[in-house]
Amino acid sequence: MVRPIDARNVVMSIEEEAEMMVTTTENIPGREIKEVLGVVFGCCVQMKHIGKDLRAAGRTLIGGESRPYIELMEEARRTAMQRMMEDAKKLGADAIVAMRYATAQTMGSAAEIIAFGTAVKTH
Repeated sequence: MVRPIDARNVVMSIEEEAEMMVTTTENIPGREIKEVLGVVFGCCVQMKHIGKDLRAAGRTLIGGESRPYIELMEEARRTAMQRMMEDAKKLGADAIVAMRYATAQTMGSAAEIIAFGTAVKTH
């Protein structure tokens, strides 16, 4: 499970065997980067459910926020983040710096989220 620690710098943590720090900044206060391991990625393509898609289409007529789409994107973001962290863990990283998200619509009913950053070892 991914949980926010510091919303200002988007520092994230994963509750597994070892903790993985993820930050949008280029460094982590109190830690020194001793090795840069490379760029890591996590990708997720989420498809919309036809029932949710119909409700969301109705929402476009009356305006407002589309809860089904928000939930879809939140789940995709969490999945992409998790996959990026798993990629970093394979390299032996204990942190990811300069993390970013990118998004695209791959088809009419699918959204792609890519999480990427630089895997590092710190001390």
